[in-house]
Amino acid sequence: MNLYIFNENHHGAVSGVEAYIRELTAGLKNQKVHVYIVHLMSDKLQVQTEAIDGIFHWHFPAPVSEQRTASKQKQTDIYQQNVACLLQLYIQDKKDLVFHFNFLHYQTLAEALKKVFDCKLVLSIHYLGWGFSILGNERRFRNILEVESMSESDIAIKESYIQEKELFDTIDRIICLSQNTYQIVKDIYKQKPYKLSVVYNGLSDHSQTAEKHELRKKYRLSKVPVILFTGRIDEVKGVKYIIRAFKKVLEIKPDCRLIIAGNGDFQTYMKECENIWMNVTFTGLLNKTHLYELYTFSDIGVMMSFHEQCSYVAIEMMMHGLPIIGTTSTGLNEMIEEGISGLHVPIEEYPDKAEIDTALLANKLLYLIQNPKERKRMGLNARKRYLNVYSLPVFKRNMISFYKSLHT
Repeated sequence: MNLYIFNENHHGAVSGVEAYIRELTAGLKNQKVHVYIVHLMSDKLQVQTEAIDGIFHWHFPAPVSEQRTASKQKQTDIYQQNVACLLQLYIQDKKDLVFHFNFLHYQTLAEALKKVFDCKLVLSIHYLGWGFSILGNERRFRNILEVESMSESDIAIKESYIQEKELFDTIDRIICLSQNTYQIVKDIYKQKPYKLSVVYNGLSDHSQTAEKHELRKKYRLSKVPVILFTGRIDEVKGVKYIIRAFKKVLEIKPDCRLIIAGNGDFQTYMKECENIWMNVTFTGLLNKTHLYELYTFSDIGVMMSFHEQCSYVAIEMMMHGLPIIGTTSTGLNEMIEEGISGLHVPIEEYPDKAEIDTALLANKLLYLIQNPKERKRMGLNARKRYLNVYSLPVFKRNMISFYKSLHT
């Protein structure tokens, strides 16, 4: 099989795609697959090819200027058509061709590839556009699709849905990263079940060998309970609710620490920390070594996301044996086993908004803080769940099986 995996160099909003492609290519090593990664919208000045660790990388530069056409959409279409033409020139072995998409705005490219190649088109759904704009509120999303009179923002969501559905209709096979997304794509986007497969993300095992007490000593932390959030610091990740719940926790357990690791809207969320600044640490974006040390010495992972598919943060936490308190949003709900590897906090969906009960979150945090045996039990189960469901060998086996099914 000749597999071409599409990446987009400057699409920072979906950082998980980089990890997905890295783990996918690692899993395909030493298999009967010729793997090429096609970097679209590259900052290279011309088409370039290079081989890194046995994987071929092709770089297709972004358009020189956005002023070449009056219409941004027209320019996008021309760019994607040109990419298909260049691939037709560059690809020598055209047998068993598979093009694997990871973004939802390449309908023109998908159609163009179908015209010039005998190929299979595959798409992994890492996000759905409406999940960010309305905080994953499926109830509101369904209502927007049904009503006639809408606001401008609702019209934009409906147009995005139509564009996504057009791409789904063009693609041969779709990989859903959660059962929740499978149901949404089948029921709302009207895709046939035979086109859909659920394949959870996988991650190489890089759990730390260092002892927890050694790392606590390194970071000058005493034996206080440490709660860890890692990810983008913005509304869709529910950081506001974590901080407000943590304030309630401090009323009972004033020696706790909350660590917030990641980049984002620091100013907004530092204001939320008024009067508890000494108990909250913002680390900024960390390299993997330091981040994994945080996982190792922390006691509880917390994820109040409104929209997740198959979160690499959750997988990393499980890999390090952290019990997770997470929402029931999209894919996160099925990643965390209630009372086994973590605890759930329901998202309350209303016609115009979605909310999280901070008092309930605070109670669940306090439960794990005050019950170390339960915390340890759930952490051990989280580690088992990582090994059985989200480890690289499992992901590798599932993806190879998926690719083989394309030609049967």
